[in-house]
This record gives sequence, structure tokens and C-alpha cells, in this order.
Amino acid sequence: MVYLFLADGFETIEALTVVDMLRRAKIDIETVSINQTKEVKSAHNIIVMADKLLDEIKSNDAECYVLPGGIPGTPNLRANETLMSMVKKQNEAGKYIAAICAAPAMILADLGITIGKKSTVYPSFNDEVKNAGVNLITDPAVVDGNIITGQGMGTAVQFSKAIISELRDKDLAEQISDSICFRG
Repeated sequence: MVYLFLADGFETIEALTVVDMLRRAKIDIETVSINQTKEVKSAHNIIVMADKLLDEIKSNDAECYVLPGGIPGTPNLRANETLMSMVKKQNEAGKYIAAICAAPAMILADLGITIGKKSTVYPSFNDEVKNAGVNLITDPAVVDGNIITGQGMGTAVQFSKAIISELRDKDLAEQISDSICFRG
């Protein structure tokens, strides 16, 4: 099971591209609202109905946690202490954590999870993650052990491919990407 966490202000493309591509790959993924309701509003006022509420999930049964970016979505995720405790435990267990855009800086680097690891981030956060001791790589998506990071909205397909490659296999990730990307 993969859980993708949603807070008001999330970046729509970063979240929903992951959900779409993982479901095409037949990977079980559920969206999880950290709000008091399943209704979550994106940074661009798109209303999404999450599959579950945070208190409805079992934190130890996830193969991967996904943290989308967006402002104020990422700060809203970061402010949720229950979720941050879950993210720390997921990392301690060596299970996958995938974060894109602002989330690699505002969550993973801030929690110390990516210190000394390779990571990418939305370019305006480059200095912040380098100063935190993260080995900044400016590729669209980067994998280092159990951590998968992506730069942002324009790299959501590459980020999703990286998740599928890690959770299943690279050939399946390529097939899914080829089926949705026009190469005219």
C-alpha cells in the first residue's frame, strides 16, 4: 500500500500524477487527508475527495509514503505532528518515502532524513537543502536508498516513474510513461 498525503494547498499535478500513474501500474495507492474532512483544496482551488482520513490508516502497513509539494500544502503537512512522527518511523523502518517540490526541503531535510543523502528539490530551495547537509542533485527525480525525490510539477511524470521503478520495476515504469507521454 502507498499513501499519498494531502493538505489544503497541495500542488494538484504533483499529487494526482502520482496517483494516476501508480494506479495504471496496478500499485495500491490511497490519498489521505490530514484535514478533519476528506475534502481537500489544492493550491489552485481544485477540490479533491481523499480516500481516507489520517486517523483511519495504519502507519506501519505502507510500502511508501508520498509527500506532494505546494504552498501552503507542504507547510500544512509539516505542521501535522502525527504525520511527521509517521514519516520518521517510516524512515527508521527503511521503507520508502517519496517527496517532491518543496517537500524534500521543508519536510525531509528539515527532519534530518536526507542529511548526507542525494536529493533533488524545487530549485528555489537548492541553497536551503545544501545548507542542511543534503547532497543536492539537480536531476528531475533522484533515488537514494529508501528516499525518492522530485523537483516539481514539471517533473511529476519522472518522479512517478522513479516510484514505480523502485516499488515494482523499471520496465513497467517505462511502459506506463510511454503510454501517457506523446512523443511526436
